[in-house]
Amino acid sequence: MTTEKNDQKLNGTAHVTDFAPVLTRGAEAETTRDPSSVMTLLADSGNTGGRLTAYRSTFAEGAVGAPAHLHTEAAESFFVIDGALRVLVGEEITVLKAGDFLVIPPGTLHAFAAAPGATADVLFTFTPGAGRFDYLRLLGRVLRGEADPQEIKNSSDRFDNHYVDSPVWNEELGGHA
Repeated sequence: MTTEKNDQKLNGTAHVTDFAPVLTRGAEAETTRDPSSVMTLLADSGNTGGRLTAYRSTFAEGAVGAPAHLHTEAAESFFVIDGALRVLVGEEITVLKAGDFLVIPPGTLHAFAAAPGATADVLFTFTPGAGRFDYLRLLGRVLRGEADPQEIKNSSDRFDNHYVDSPVWNEELGGHA
């Protein structure tokens, strides 16, 4: 695939894209992991003209995916490929099952974890993208004890990932958020 700009005609109108098609082969994709999940990095903002980030996460049974947080710029989408994912949206908790799709608008409090007794295989997308692969790599290092958790707090603006306390989510997780 080329890295040059692509000019295309659509209904007689010229459209210029600022990135080449992105193909990530599953067998060649970079992965990062922490004690309870594996993240397969598919496409990041650097190779999508800043338009999106996409990755796939597989969570162990009952694994916590992310504490309560929000994004000020990005919409986050969840597509459950397999298993079940427990999700906080605002103050409501719902369970997404295989085939379910959810889009969280910017500024909306949310959190997620594999549903009790279930694993979860989820495709995540962020629009626009925000260099999230570097965030996922950092998160893996922190969760493996290889980096200081303060690095996550210090990166909130860079990665548009702002953690917020949620008594509802804390109670849902039994006080272990």
